[in-house]
Amino acid sequence: MSDLYRSALQARIAKLPQIPSDVADDDEAEESADDVGALPSAMAPPRTTPRPRKAPNAAFTPISAAEYFKDAVQVAVPDSKLDMRVYYTPPRMPVGESESAGSVMICHHGAGFSGLSFACFAKEVTQMTSGECGVLALDARRHGKTMPTDGSPDDDLSLDVLVADVVNLLQAIYPDPAAAPTFFAVGHSMGGAVMVRACPLLQERGYGVGGVVVLDVVEGTALEVLPHMPMILSSRPEGFDSVEEAIEWHITAHQIRNPTSARVSVPSLIVPSHSNPLKLRSYPLTWRTPLGTTGPYWESWFSGLSSAFLAARSARLLVLAGTDRLDKQLMIGQMQGKFQMVVIPNTGHMLHEDDPTKLAETIVEWWRRNERVVVGVKKVGEL
Repeated sequence: MSDLYRSALQARIAKLPQIPSDVADDDEAEESADDVGALPSAMAPPRTTPRPRKAPNAAFTPISAAEYFKDAVQVAVPDSKLDMRVYYTPPRMPVGESESAGSVMICHHGAGFSGLSFACFAKEVTQMTSGECGVLALDARRHGKTMPTDGSPDDDLSLDVLVADVVNLLQAIYPDPAAAPTFFAVGHSMGGAVMVRACPLLQERGYGVGGVVVLDVVEGTALEVLPHMPMILSSRPEGFDSVEEAIEWHITAHQIRNPTSARVSVPSLIVPSHSNPLKLRSYPLTWRTPLGTTGPYWESWFSGLSSAFLAARSARLLVLAGTDRLDKQLMIGQMQGKFQMVVIPNTGHMLHEDDPTKLAETIVEWWRRNERVVVGVKKVGEL
């Protein structure tokens, strides 16, 4: 295991939300009352009194995503049997120029998150480019507000299916490759693995892909940390009493270090739960995508990521939250100048939420260098 992931694991364990003493005392009292030895000889009926609900904290009130994207729409994607949620700010084109002359960053979130994790980043990109570069963030299947159609199952999160979803979505939005803008693919963690594999398929279909950005994932260290994921996931609450509580947990547990971004993105991560009067501890809200159920797909997402990234026929950028130790393929590739690598300090795994301004500065600068390239001159990352 790399030093980064070892220290990250230790830091995560040390920073797990601590149970306040008053809550702990309440839990002990409840557990004592629920002890089997305290039951009468005849089995008592199940306790149906709901547990006390925590009052919402106004400091963590959700923020609408309306000011971060121009549009939020559902896109019918028949080939994937999905109704996909897309958050989109189109590029502002000069008078007389068609959209095909513009650029759009296509953003894919990581496992368990949603397109709104790019909300603050999208706003920064729009401001820094004066709207010249558009941003499109999507909700993957079983995430956010993307839903299956015709009663079709959406529980298959295998890599090929996720890649096909992205390609099918972009073909539905931009049916004519010649009239489509140039795509710059941006993917976080699982999303990075998806976007790297989607790029060559889009190019085969005639779409222009100017570059691919992978956020905070390296194949070697990702595979090393997978055996420890169940321990990390065990620290996640089963549910929440309110949206405000969910936002507060993400901030206090250091899952997201930017309160503003958390107030925009976290509401899309939870859904109403099915009530169970027989359960002593039931919550009105639960996870939209329980990460434990995605375990069977983890290894397939990241295996072969380094070689696929280096083989991309476009500019390449790797952005990390720490000085991660690159695996052998990436180390050789970096020495050969095949991609650019940037480390954004003082951020965690959700670096695009933790410091969206710095990430936007990094990617916009990279985009400007690769947006318009003279024919015959290689782009950065194509040396």
